[in-house]
Amino acid sequence: MDSEGTHDARGTHATPVPRPAGPPSPAAPPMPRQPPGADNASSVADWLAAPRPEAAPGIWRYAYRPPAPEADTEGADRRLIVGMVISTVLGVLFWSLWRQGSIPYQWAPLKLFTPGEWWWAGSIQPKMRQAEDARIVYDGLVFGAVVYTVGRLGAWPDAIRHFVTRRPQPARAVIASVGAVGVLVFVWPSALGLDARPLPVADPVFSLVALLAGGYEVFESRVLTDTLYVVITLAVLWPFARIGGWWEAVRDRRAVAARPRVTPPRPAAAPPRAHWPELRAAGQHKAADLLSAELVSGRMNDVDCTRVTHAWRTAAPDPGAPDPAALATFVDTVARHGCAAWAHPSGQRDLPARSAVHDLLVGQVKIGRYAKDERNPYAVRDAGAALDPAVLGTSLLAVGPSGAGKTGRLMRPVAESLSLGALTGQCAVVVVCAAGTALGPDQAYDVVVKPGDPASVHDIDLYADCADADEAAAFLAEGLVGDLEAVDTRRAATTLAQLLGPYRHLHGRFPSVPVLRELLEGDPAGLDDLRTGLAAGGHTAMRRELDARVRQSDSPNDPGPALADRLALLDRPAFADFFNPGGDGRPFSMRAAVHHPLRVRVDLPEHGHEEASRLLARLLLAQFAYVVRGRARRPHFVCLVLDDAARTVTTESVRAIQRLRSLNAGVVLGLRTIGEVPEPLQGPLYAAVGCRMAFSGVTTWDGRRFTEAWGTEWIETKEVAQHTVFADQPMTRALHSLRKLVTGKAVTTDAVTVRKVERERWSASDLAHSLPPGHAVLSLTDVRGEHAPPLLVDLRG
Repeated sequence: MDSEGTHDARGTHATPVPRPAGPPSPAAPPMPRQPPGADNASSVADWLAAPRPEAAPGIWRYAYRPPAPEADTEGADRRLIVGMVISTVLGVLFWSLWRQGSIPYQWAPLKLFTPGEWWWAGSIQPKMRQAEDARIVYDGLVFGAVVYTVGRLGAWPDAIRHFVTRRPQPARAVIASVGAVGVLVFVWPSALGLDARPLPVADPVFSLVALLAGGYEVFESRVLTDTLYVVITLAVLWPFARIGGWWEAVRDRRAVAARPRVTPPRPAAAPPRAHWPELRAAGQHKAADLLSAELVSGRMNDVDCTRVTHAWRTAAPDPGAPDPAALATFVDTVARHGCAAWAHPSGQRDLPARSAVHDLLVGQVKIGRYAKDERNPYAVRDAGAALDPAVLGTSLLAVGPSGAGKTGRLMRPVAESLSLGALTGQCAVVVVCAAGTALGPDQAYDVVVKPGDPASVHDIDLYADCADADEAAAFLAEGLVGDLEAVDTRRAATTLAQLLGPYRHLHGRFPSVPVLRELLEGDPAGLDDLRTGLAAGGHTAMRRELDARVRQSDSPNDPGPALADRLALLDRPAFADFFNPGGDGRPFSMRAAVHHPLRVRVDLPEHGHEEASRLLARLLLAQFAYVVRGRARRPHFVCLVLDDAARTVTTESVRAIQRLRSLNAGVVLGLRTIGEVPEPLQGPLYAAVGCRMAFSGVTTWDGRRFTEAWGTEWIETKEVAQHTVFADQPMTRALHSLRKLVTGKAVTTDAVTVRKVERERWSASDLAHSLPPGHAVLSLTDVRGEHAPPLLVDLRG
């Protein structure tokens, strides 16, 4: 036997793994019909190398890029444009008045700071050339002050950031360049042959130099004149260079030009992740080379990569101090089996078909996209919505009417993802559904149980391979009468234990359904045979248990008749070959899923045996809750998927669901309406699960429960009140009357009140009437306690 390779000898384990229900899988692994892990991944190597940054629960991490911070663009364009236009008009008007000399006392500061002999007495007319230069410099300073004031009043910096700098290159640089050319045209119009008055930019500089130098003889130097031209031009271009990011654009352009041209990769080339750097860092270069060769040759798929990665992390959980024996076993297994190392006991290395997009490296399955809706936070809009074992470990409750998409858009992707996880050795899944439900072909499961179908290969072990009569009686009573308020489940469990214990001591196994039914009904022959056998074997304690049962059978509150009536649902001709521990069938035990990464599907006979189907679903849920407690440190995640959980939830099962998150297990419950759960249990059920999903079409009664579970949040609201304006002046009243005559509305003013209020995240009315078809509202909590608020998901995305 090779327990570290791909297969073990059948029957050598204490709890052997059931073999596939369908035909054996092919020797070569079927590659996914779509690129593994993502829509646009061209190969397994690209999929393996894709980034997967940390994200909030429910975010599809494959190639995820957090969005840029949201810009406050509500009315920004109109507001900024209006501010720029008004400030510019005011600036042009002021400058026009200034040039005409219409501003009162506009020359007083100039005459105050210049000598009096420069001017003719009693006027502003220049008497000397220095006065003309001072006036030009003065105009330049005022023009600069006007430009600065216009920019501040019109919020030009904000407008430039909004319209120019936030654009990507090269659009940003091009827009800034156009603006720079436009300004230079008005700074040097004569140089371009234009008959236009230049802006007071260059003339004030030359006049200032002439004043400082004492005359215009200084400009006889061609070097100084050209230098001033260059300095003025650069000073005009400098702000546009910063706005347009010219230096960054040039640097990026040079970097791209200097980058060596990359030739198309040869088939043997692969991203660095395909070279298994974790193994090489630990010194296992030979194993890494072998796996890299298997990967680039196309013999490995995403299931193989994930399975080997999981085996490596199991063998070397601490890369700094690996276990030499575990490393040696890992390398030996890779050398002998290559990409098929640690393959699933079924021999399958992929599913026959996939209906959803999966990223097995992080265990996620994509179920849709978060809608671009104002009720969703900006950071998650249009991001992929995904589920993984971390959130399923807190259990999920999905409520929606028939046709809303629970099965096709939630249950099947989840079952498919967990089945792929089982092939990697990280999950076990038990899917319970009605016969004919499209939750994958039989070949996608190791065990397919079809109670009532003579062609079924497997059977259900009602006692879950249990050796303790009290434990078996506990979950059997829960499955049989857990939904009956008139029957105490604890008394029912005691009644069953008083029969199961003696029978097992005498026969070495638990009774079949017909035999147990006869004992519960108090059949004298069966009880006498059991009593006689116990007496002959000296089982005094078990005989005392049986006698206590016989005495209690006459009490008015005896749960025996109720248990017998429920067992009668399974004691039908259609189930004659099922539920017999001593029969020739191959019973599936829920306990096997705890010990092995199994893929199991149970098809319940809904048509004609609806009550029996509800009983079996309730029993499987009770068994699951009991068996997962027996092995809390299992290496794989275990999940029970109930496509239709109507009338399966009981008081004890709600308590059990609360404990699953600490046991590396979870359940997925689907309901058409919350009314299929007893009303006293509806609130506790919503509190027990960490993930809740409301599909389009839920009623207001169902929505009310979700609203209570999701609670409230503080939001900022704006209230606008319109008040009629009453004018006091005759002219104002006349204008208001004219406006009312033209518009038909009275003149009003708006009073805006902003305040924070506490409101429901999603109201019952919104859930019932505002959800578009194909959408759902999903809230998540993972096993670490991280939360994701209820968000609108487009399941068609």
